[in-house]
Amino acid sequence: MAAVNSYMVDLGTPAPDFTLPAVGGGTVSLGDFADAPALVVFFLSNHCPYVRRIENGIGAVTAEYMDRGVATVAICSNDVADYPDDDAAHLAEQARRAGFAFPYLVDESQRVALDYRAACTPDLFVYDGRQRLAYRGRFDAARPGNDLPSDGADLRAALEAVLSGRPVPEPHTPSLGCGVKWKPENDPDA
Repeated sequence: MAAVNSYMVDLGTPAPDFTLPAVGGGTVSLGDFADAPALVVFFLSNHCPYVRRIENGIGAVTAEYMDRGVATVAICSNDVADYPDDDAAHLAEQARRAGFAFPYLVDESQRVALDYRAACTPDLFVYDGRQRLAYRGRFDAARPGNDLPSDGADLRAALEAVLSGRPVPEPHTPSLGCGVKWKPENDPDA
């Protein structure tokens, strides 16, 4: 299947609300991040080679920015009936493997992915301290089949701008990855 680019949601869009179960237990809501100066929302999966290529970079970069108050959350919205490697147990294993120190949530209904207009894994959104969209696009230029470092260069630049109170310069390069594995009744492109 061909790679899919992220939709480029309008900057300034408010973060859609959510309350979802976390792979480690409990639930996490958007309101849990109300005091963060920036919030990164990733749509990830365990099976996608595009995510696998950068997952260690995601773990490292988000840990570094956590020390500066940036909140991060990851959401898996894939249909686990067809993609069992993306079930909660496999996501927990991925989080351990990649050093994710942030909540990893399961969007079984796929409502949250639809609300955020997530298109691919990885897809990421950066919200400012008022939870308004400041950046949407790629993590960095690392892809399966290239030797570029997974250093989070694009995300880092976006977070530095947000933390400094500046807009993230455009253009934002769309993310590229595996399409979200929609249940037939939820597929926005069907």
